[in-house]
Amino acid sequence: MLQWIKNNDSIGTYNRGVPAESGLCTLCLASCKGRCETWLSSMVGREVLYPRNFGECTAGASNITSLGVGYHSLRIQGYAYGARGLGKGLTNTPDHCLFANANIETSFGASEKIKCRVPIMTGALGSTFIAANYWPSFAVGAALCGFPIVVGENVVGVDRESIINKGKITKAPELDRRIESFFRYYDGYGAIIVQLNVEGFRHGVAEYIIDKYGDKVIIELKWGQGAKDIGGEIQVKTIEYAKFLKDRGYLIDPDPYNPTVEKAYKNRAVNSFARHSRLGNTDKPTPEDVRDEFMNAVGYLRKIGFKKITLKTGAYGMEALAMAIRYSADANLDLLTIDGAGGGTGMSPWNMMQHWGIPSLELHAKAYEYCTILENKGLKVPDISFAGGFAREDHLFKAIALGAPFTKLVCLGRAPMIPGFLGSNIEGVFFPERRAELNGNWLELPTSVTAHGKYPEEIFAGWERVKNKVGEEEMAHIPFGAIALYTLVDKLTCGLQQFMAGARKFNLDDISRDDLISANRETADVSGIPYMLDALDDKAHEILNS
Repeated sequence: MLQWIKNNDSIGTYNRGVPAESGLCTLCLASCKGRCETWLSSMVGREVLYPRNFGECTAGASNITSLGVGYHSLRIQGYAYGARGLGKGLTNTPDHCLFANANIETSFGASEKIKCRVPIMTGALGSTFIAANYWPSFAVGAALCGFPIVVGENVVGVDRESIINKGKITKAPELDRRIESFFRYYDGYGAIIVQLNVEGFRHGVAEYIIDKYGDKVIIELKWGQGAKDIGGEIQVKTIEYAKFLKDRGYLIDPDPYNPTVEKAYKNRAVNSFARHSRLGNTDKPTPEDVRDEFMNAVGYLRKIGFKKITLKTGAYGMEALAMAIRYSADANLDLLTIDGAGGGTGMSPWNMMQHWGIPSLELHAKAYEYCTILENKGLKVPDISFAGGFAREDHLFKAIALGAPFTKLVCLGRAPMIPGFLGSNIEGVFFPERRAELNGNWLELPTSVTAHGKYPEEIFAGWERVKNKVGEEEMAHIPFGAIALYTLVDKLTCGLQQFMAGARKFNLDDISRDDLISANRETADVSGIPYMLDALDDKAHEILNS
């Protein structure tokens, strides 16, 4: 098995646990005191783009020889001349071809375009307690940055305060909190998307949203995710809550009404219960049947008023991938998110995450191929978002380039959660009276934080930018986790702009597959991206033989 580097001495980061390809630990703790690259970037932002102790050291790259197939084995091509995509009023001169002039705004949508300031979106943050506990940081941060955030499945179903009667919701306070916290700072960029699964349809989530919020909310159908091929699940700690969820129609494991289980719970042999969602399309034996059901669902959602509809699909095989792309095109959907194995928000069965599904690079390479087939047939290909273990700015460039021109967004699962954790922990130290509400874990700031400052204004490199955006008085209402997320996104976007400038592409739409090379021939074979010694070799010979 390929092992990722645990410590990066050059930028001063290290992993508390075992690192994943994304640079995050395979197990990311909300209480962590640092300091992986994403954690540190949530405080100091774009400073992490450069080696530490700049001017007092030299730093050498460690990712020169890439082994195996994956996004790590794609490299970004650089060019020695030319420039494309400069904005209005700018010319192809050194004074204007600055990385800061690279336009990273994007949009998606079949007819009415949804604008985004940055080409990222969150994974689905649903009924898990992590999503609920840190939602203000995630939602406010997304609104301030101007990118889409996704409310995952089952939020209404697991809410003990919601009222559902025969498929009609009359009260859904947790869903309302999720939606309204985003719209408080929404300024026309980004979007809020709410997922529907089998239970969501039964509970009447779509009808509740359209009646209360109209088409301001985007609705998303879900076929799976990169971390698991079963329905979503959470664990609850009390048998009373487990019985409530079973009464609401969920599969609960073990059965809280089983007398043996009740006795085991009383004796503390059983101390948690897993709530599972149902699999979709189990009664559909053929792709044609799935298509009919899918088109009926989309038709119904449009009939009740939804103008914007998206689909999220997981790391299934090639047939299901083709179905997702073709049916999304036929239904004129606004976005299709394709999540490779290694993705997800990190709360799935461990060995399922390790061993099921198609890894991201392979899945995304095929997605590009299939999109091209549809385009050559004259069909309108849906806008695409790639997901699956992404966290860094090089991931953003590579994913956009690999799927160009179809990829408009890159979906980040676990990475945006880290600034939520970090900011809440720091805020809980400064405001201990609301530590419990914030789900803060620290009693005092660790040295990994105080090394960057003693006060919030100096700890977070993005503090002043957020204050300039919302005003000094409103800063009292901004979660520190949202400021941390804003700071992380600033680092990601700055790094993306630098990669774009190196590729001489100053607009996202100008990024192409030609801007990538493969570091080994196996990756070239899988991805269709040429091996680095073959790329532009014909042009080199033209020059040499001229």
